[in-house]
Amino acid sequence: MTLPLQDKRALVTGGSRGIGAAIVRRLARDGAHVALTYVSRAEQAEQTVKEARATGVKAVAIHADSADAKAVASAVERAVAELGGIDILVNSAGVASIAPIDDFKLEDFDRTFAVNVRAVWVATQAAVKHMKPGGRVINIGSCNAERMPFAGGAAYAMSKSALVGMVKGLSRDLGPRGITINNVAPGPVDTDMNPATTDFAAMLRGLMALPRYGTADEIAAMVAYLASPEAAFVTGASLPIDGGFTA
Repeated sequence: MTLPLQDKRALVTGGSRGIGAAIVRRLARDGAHVALTYVSRAEQAEQTVKEARATGVKAVAIHADSADAKAVASAVERAVAELGGIDILVNSAGVASIAPIDDFKLEDFDRTFAVNVRAVWVATQAAVKHMKPGGRVINIGSCNAERMPFAGGAAYAMSKSALVGMVKGLSRDLGPRGITINNVAPGPVDTDMNPATTDFAAMLRGLMALPRYGTADEIAAMVAYLASPEAAFVTGASLPIDGGFTA
């Protein structure tokens, strides 16, 4: 049986753990050869690569700090060289600095936008040069682009809101080339960075229509859909998967 992403080539930034790792595993299970970037915890990156290879696909880990634009562009070129091309780019790397406006450091603001916005632009610009019709660009945005219900999250929400405008604008650039670009906008997801067992998590569950955290695999399933042939008519969209956080 032919898999939905049989022999496609994908790069997932920030793919060593959490949501990114779940995306790597799902794309591999669907037949795609996968490269991932990581900035720390090389052992986790190699474990994710090992799990991807166990499905019978090629997989490679690339060290690259998404705050470094040159490193991001180089990672795309290495993924192309290692996999023989690129059909799918998933911009999953992200950071979140939370602090009140009076205490928010400018260096944290700059890193937030370097990783959450500039790196997405740089990776996309580099990747689409190699993509053929049918290519896919998928960004991991956030429900906080639409709703930020607690203090201290302005810079993060602003960075994720920027991706909404980015995909709307780039859909016009890339549409004539047969390439789609979309955001996946998760709500609270149970990861080591945002566990579902804290008092903060309990507060967030109280804001949701489904009073539970999502799983990384559920986010990966949405990404897999957008990467698939079934989503060929979806572009310029920001698709929430947030348990009703923004309902």
